Amino acid sequence: MAQKLMILPAVDANAIRLVRIPDDFEEHEAFRHVTSLIARVEEEDPGYQWDDIAAELEAHNFEIMDYVLGPALD
Repeated sequence: MAQKLMILPAVDANAIRLVRIPDDFEEHEAFRHVTSLIARVEEEDPGYQWDDIAAELEAHNFEIMDYVLGPALD
Protein backbone atom coordinates (compact mmCIF):
# COMPACT_ATOMS: atom_id res chain seq x y z
CA MET A 1 0.00 0.00 0.00
CA ALA A 2 1.32 3.44 -0.92
CA GLN A 3 2.03 5.90 1.85
CA LYS A 4 -0.30 8.86 2.14
CA LEU A 5 1.53 12.08 2.89
CA MET A 6 0.32 15.55 3.80
CA ILE A 7 2.22 18.78 3.28
CA LEU A 8 1.65 21.41 5.97
CA PRO A 9 2.31 24.59 3.96
CA ALA A 10 3.74 27.79 5.39
CA VAL A 11 4.61 31.26 4.13
CA ASP A 12 8.18 30.72 5.35
CA ALA A 13 9.66 27.86 3.31
CA ASN A 14 11.67 26.76 6.35
CA ALA A 15 8.44 26.14 8.26
CA ILE A 16 6.89 23.74 5.71
CA ARG A 17 6.35 20.28 7.20
CA LEU A 18 5.59 16.85 5.79
CA VAL A 19 3.65 14.21 7.72
CA ARG A 20 2.67 10.62 6.95
CA ILE A 21 -1.03 9.96 7.34
CA PRO A 22 -1.91 6.82 9.34
CA ASP A 23 -3.27 4.01 7.15
CA ASP A 24 -6.67 4.06 8.86
CA PHE A 25 -7.44 7.67 7.77
CA GLU A 26 -9.06 8.74 4.51
CA GLU A 27 -7.55 11.89 3.01
CA HIS A 28 -10.45 14.22 3.85
CA GLU A 29 -10.68 12.79 7.37
CA ALA A 30 -6.93 13.28 7.90
CA PHE A 31 -7.18 16.91 6.75
CA ARG A 32 -9.98 17.66 9.23
CA HIS A 33 -8.24 15.78 12.04
CA VAL A 34 -4.90 17.57 11.57
CA THR A 35 -6.70 20.92 11.37
CA SER A 36 -8.42 20.11 14.66
CA LEU A 37 -5.19 19.03 16.36
CA ILE A 38 -3.34 22.18 15.27
CA ALA A 39 -6.24 24.38 16.42
CA ARG A 40 -6.24 22.65 19.81
CA VAL A 41 -2.54 23.37 20.32
CA GLU A 42 -2.98 26.99 19.22
CA GLU A 43 -5.92 27.53 21.60
CA GLU A 44 -4.27 25.87 24.60
CA ASP A 45 -0.93 27.66 24.21
CA PRO A 46 -0.78 30.90 22.19
CA GLY A 47 3.03 30.75 22.51
CA TYR A 48 3.22 27.29 20.92
CA GLN A 49 6.18 26.08 18.90
CA TRP A 50 6.39 23.52 16.09
CA ASP A 51 7.50 20.88 18.61
CA ASP A 52 4.15 21.24 20.42
CA ILE A 53 2.24 20.57 17.21
CA ALA A 54 4.58 17.73 16.25
CA ALA A 55 4.04 16.05 19.62
CA GLU A 56 0.26 16.30 19.25
CA LEU A 57 0.38 14.88 15.72
CA GLU A 58 2.65 12.02 16.78
CA ALA A 59 0.34 11.25 19.72
CA HIS A 60 -2.34 10.61 17.08
CA ASN A 61 -0.07 8.38 14.94
CA PHE A 62 0.91 10.97 12.33
CA GLU A 63 4.60 10.60 11.53
CA ILE A 64 6.77 13.65 10.93
CA MET A 65 8.83 13.02 7.79
CA ASP A 66 12.14 14.45 6.63
CA TYR A 67 12.22 15.99 3.17
CA VAL A 68 14.36 18.08 0.87
CA LEU A 69 12.79 21.28 -0.40
CA GLY A 70 13.37 21.53 -4.13
CA PRO A 71 13.51 24.55 -6.38
CA ALA A 72 10.39 26.69 -6.75
CA LEU A 73 8.05 26.12 -9.66
CA ASP A 74 6.48 29.22 -11.11
